[in-house]
Amino acid sequence: MDTGNNPSENKLLTGSDDYLWDRSGEPDPEIQKLEAILGKLQSNRPRPLLPGKASVSKWSFFQRIRLVPVFVSVLAIAAIGFVTYTVRGKKTAPIEIAGWDVSWMAGTPRVGPSVITGKESGRLGIGQMLETDPQSRATLRADDIGQIEVEGNTRLRLLTMGSGLKRIALDRGTIHTYIWASPGEFVVDTPSATTVDLGCAYTLQVDDSGAGTVRTSMGWVGFTLNGREAFIPAGAACATRPKVGPGTPYFEDASGKFREALARFDFEKSTPQERTQELAVILGHARKRDALTLWHLLARVDAGQRRLVYDRLRKLSPPPRDVTQEGILSLDRTMLDLWWNQLGFDDISVWRHWERTWAGSSAPAPKK
Repeated sequence: MDTGNNPSENKLLTGSDDYLWDRSGEPDPEIQKLEAILGKLQSNRPRPLLPGKASVSKWSFFQRIRLVPVFVSVLAIAAIGFVTYTVRGKKTAPIEIAGWDVSWMAGTPRVGPSVITGKESGRLGIGQMLETDPQSRATLRADDIGQIEVEGNTRLRLLTMGSGLKRIALDRGTIHTYIWASPGEFVVDTPSATTVDLGCAYTLQVDDSGAGTVRTSMGWVGFTLNGREAFIPAGAACATRPKVGPGTPYFEDASGKFREALARFDFEKSTPQERTQELAVILGHARKRDALTLWHLLARVDAGQRRLVYDRLRKLSPPPRDVTQEGILSLDRTMLDLWWNQLGFDDISVWRHWERTWAGSSAPAPKK
């Protein structure tokens, strides 16, 4: 073979490439970089003896050519290893799962099978359950929604965590909520009603039968089931019962006779005569502030009793000029809303907006 006219072959036979075989030639910077990378993998076994540069021949040239694929393979493996090392060395940001952060307060609260201890926190994801025994307490927090304190003997589940609706189910127990999300975004389903936050702080209790009570300490709350609505401002409370839904809201500083008669009127099976008697007690003990209760009763009494409620409410808090007796007795929604807004509790248009936006969403049935 004539190699004298082939520059690439001549280069192989020159001393500059002998650095690859016996380090006697001029080092190439790229080769030196590879040597630094592969140095950690260097073997302690003696290297094989190769022919010296003084005995270069056509045969030794072919030997070198046969070694080129091996050398290329080594370079490829080294490059792959270098890339893998580099990628693994970089810290990747953890993927955040939609849900609530869970912090320990007392006892042994559980998220599914996992126990939350005093030194650890957990995460309540969509579809997961948080459960506390009588000695356990926990806190849920989501930065863009609010904070929930979970009392003992409570079971709740996270249903949805969408951009516009955050929904949990309280199967039993007690929670204290402090919500700063937009009104209507945070919803709690119970076995007997759905609680809709309207910018507030409240306590929600549910017993083993599914009956519940909501007490508002700031802002106001909407309570609803199958079109039966209740609005509970700060200082007021409202009970709810399975298959009935929310009762009539009342201020907790109302008289005992007022509250007892209202509970019987809302939830006890009674004759028309007994209901009339209970209503008379309610109307007779109503204060100006109890216009909250009377406004709700307009839609809960029969047509014959509605005139009595209207007359008492009109004396306690006269309706706006555009509200007529005929409109109220026929339960005209626009007029009822105008009268509510004049009572000074909050703007009912916030609730109506929530109804238009979310009323079509269905609540999953609570677990038994």
